Amino acid sequence: MSDTDLIKLYSGQILALAADVPHHGRLPAPQATVRKRSPLCGSTVTVDLVMEAGRVAAFAQDVKACALGQAAAAVLGHVVIGRTAAELALGRDALRAMLKDAGPVPPAPFDGFVVLTPARDYKNRHASILLAIEAAAEAAAMTQTLPQS
Repeated sequence: MSDTDLIKLYSGQILALAADVPHHGRLPAPQATVRKRSPLCGSTVTVDLVMEAGRVAAFAQDVKACALGQAAAAVLGHVVIGRTAAELALGRDALRAMLKDAGPVPPAPFDGFVVLTPARDYKNRHASILLAIEAAAEAAAMTQTLPQS
C-alpha cells in the first residue's frame, strides 16, 4: 500500500469517527450480547443491546479494532437506537455488498458508511469494518427468540 493509498483510506473523516465511538462500553443487563472477531487482524467488537417493542432501546459496544473498524462502529452507533432487527440485517447486507461487490452506499439511515467506500479495494479490511453491524444484527435477531414479557 503506497502512502497515497493510506492517505485516501485513512481520511480525516474516518479518523474523526474512530476517535469518538458512540455508546462505547457495556450494558449492565443486556437482553443479548454478541462478540465478533476478525481472525485476519484480531479486531474485536462486543455488542450488548436491549430491544423494546421490536426496536433497539439500549445499545453498547466495546470496540477493539483498527481505525476502519472503529469508524464503522461509530457510524452504527449514531443510528442504531430505534432500529429493528430487520433494519439492522438490511444495513449489514448493504454494507457487505458495498464493500465486497462494489454495490451502492447503504440507504439511510446507514448512508454514513459512505466514508468507508475507499476500503472496497482493501479486502483484508472488510472483516473489521463489518464487525459492529454484524454483531448488532445478530444480537437483535437473538432477542426475537426470547420469551415476551
